[in-house]
Amino acid sequence: MAIKIASVSETWMKDVFTDKGHYCGKVEDVECDLKRFKIRSLVVKAAKSSYLGKMLGDKKGLIIPFPMVNAIGDIILVKHISAPVVEEEEAPAEKKPRE
Repeated sequence: MAIKIASVSETWMKDVFTDKGHYCGKVEDVECDLKRFKIRSLVVKAAKSSYLGKMLGDKKGLIIPFPMVNAIGDIILVKHISAPVVEEEEAPAEKKPRE
């Protein structure tokens, strides 16, 4: 089901939460596809003490693709965002000398 809004301006400065209840920040900007009259993504400015602010560190915000938006009302609800897991590369096994 598509999310419909009357005006793009309805999204600006709304609080953004994940579907697990974590506060992310506020919508700072909206990227639109003018040929199709659709919203492409939301630019969320991360609040310093928020879940997103802690995850991003010194970064200012995040671009959230519109398909990740679950609902728009008094707040904006997005699918849960998690930090990518970086696996450490295993050191190559030392070759045993042939006997």
